[in-house]
Amino acid sequence: MNFDQVNDFKIEPVFVANLAYFDIPANRLIDDGGTNVYPDVRDFDVFKDKFFTERLKKAEFDFEVENNINRAFVLNMLLLNDQNEVLQTISFTVPSYKGTPNIIKYPTEVFENARLDLLKQTQKIGFVVVIASGPPLNSQSEGNLKLRSSATAYLVIE
Repeated sequence: MNFDQVNDFKIEPVFVANLAYFDIPANRLIDDGGTNVYPDVRDFDVFKDKFFTERLKKAEFDFEVENNINRAFVLNMLLLNDQNEVLQTISFTVPSYKGTPNIIKYPTEVFENARLDLLKQTQKIGFVVVIASGPPLNSQSEGNLKLRSSATAYLVIE
């Protein structure tokens, strides 16, 4: 038996988890017909775990947005540090609902190297929904803006 083989032990687990989800009814996006912003900030403490952070070699975020509101939006996801400074902004253009299914799957956001180093500093995730100009939304407006997202984490344990 060669017990020195334990020195070559290496595993590369992959974890998939929900990242963020919201479902905003149109009547919560009340505006006056101009460009408006709906902000939301949430704690994101996954990187407080030193074991995880030191072994994370790559991360991928996948996003899907469903819009059945007769308005276009820009959805900005802000990665914030512990001082509430924006480290990165990921933007998604969301077309208005035209009566047919409006589910958009966006390209995967890949975090490696310097971009991964910034991600590891993230303590909060903020979402800013910028409402495009158009007919005013009010308390009677119908429809929803939904976000579903997941994160895939690639670790190396030696």
